[in-house]
Amino acid sequence: MSIKDRFHPLLEQRRQQHLYRSRPLVTSAQNAMMQINGLQVINFSSNDYLGLANHPQIKQTLSQALQTGEISYGSGAAHLVTGHHLQHHLAEDEIADWLRCERALLFSTGYMANLAVQQVLMQSGDSILADKLNHASLVDGALHSEATLKRYPHLDMQALERRLQQASSEDGQVMIVTDGVFSMDGDLAPLPQIQKLAQTYQAWLLVDDAHGFGTLGQHGKGCFEHFGLEPDENTILVGTLGKAFGTSGAFVAGSATLIESLIQFARPYIYTTAMPQLNALAIRESLTLVQSPEVGGASRETLKQHIKQFRTGANALGLTLWDSPTPIQPIMLGDSETALMWSEKLKQKGFWVSAIRPPTVPDGQARLRITLSASHSTVQIQDLLKALADIQLELKA
Repeated sequence: MSIKDRFHPLLEQRRQQHLYRSRPLVTSAQNAMMQINGLQVINFSSNDYLGLANHPQIKQTLSQALQTGEISYGSGAAHLVTGHHLQHHLAEDEIADWLRCERALLFSTGYMANLAVQQVLMQSGDSILADKLNHASLVDGALHSEATLKRYPHLDMQALERRLQQASSEDGQVMIVTDGVFSMDGDLAPLPQIQKLAQTYQAWLLVDDAHGFGTLGQHGKGCFEHFGLEPDENTILVGTLGKAFGTSGAFVAGSATLIESLIQFARPYIYTTAMPQLNALAIRESLTLVQSPEVGGASRETLKQHIKQFRTGANALGLTLWDSPTPIQPIMLGDSETALMWSEKLKQKGFWVSAIRPPTVPDGQARLRITLSASHSTVQIQDLLKALADIQLELKA
């Protein structure tokens, strides 16, 4: 059998089910206004929540660094060979200081970080208790470990406690794994209850706060700060740097023992080339901006106002929203064909809004995933709401 014989029917099936995916071609810098597939559009599908991806201060810092001759783009090797540059080391130290953790460790992507943590920490006979709507990288990390994976219904703390009671009666360590902000729904994990359950049943806690870092909490420290909590020594924090930070890569933060164990045993860390030195420097500059009241603080306040404006307007239109206090604002449409139709109509009106379909979301929960950024203007958000209202009228006609 050829590759074509095996996969051509599957590809055709995806097309017929309105589940086929295509890569949009971007020909402009990341910003609120972008050139995508040859269209000039207002972009409401980016995770650049604070508008830092094209920030002039980051670009200026990188430009100046290249002129010194002390930094290159390529790192040349893995961290444990000759790829661990001073910029990587400083970025890790500064992230750890910011989060008040003992240490942090950089990874090339959040996916690799989530694969690494669960593979290293969880062994045969252990149990991973995971929220049903966790990101795919968390699911894959659990499946690639030797532990038993048990999933609990989304945000259901009674179900989680029942699984904890069952797991604690068995031998082996238990780890609770959850997103901080769920990427497709925009809702928050109830961390106060989860942390209490973890401590009561002596479970370790892994929180992927990819969409919380930078956006939530007074200082942008994510879901723990949002809820007024402090991670303990058995908490593992994972954060990505390609969202609110506007750069690329990810980090794991926690105890010194955790980080040293990952350095020694994590295959996704050991056997990959270190991220570019320039990116590590960009991360450091972005972290400075995230912490700055004038940039990060002001951007988070702008985001709050944008979220309020959009939700007020969408509710007035009778659109079905999820209960999300974050920049992720899904409009629930049900079937994939309808979601694609709305997305296409918005493109024709000058707005780029992605249709999210199964298997990324459950069957029957296709949606428009609108993401707001501090780089948007109130006029752009109002124009988006008007476009949504116009589509409603067109479909009723």
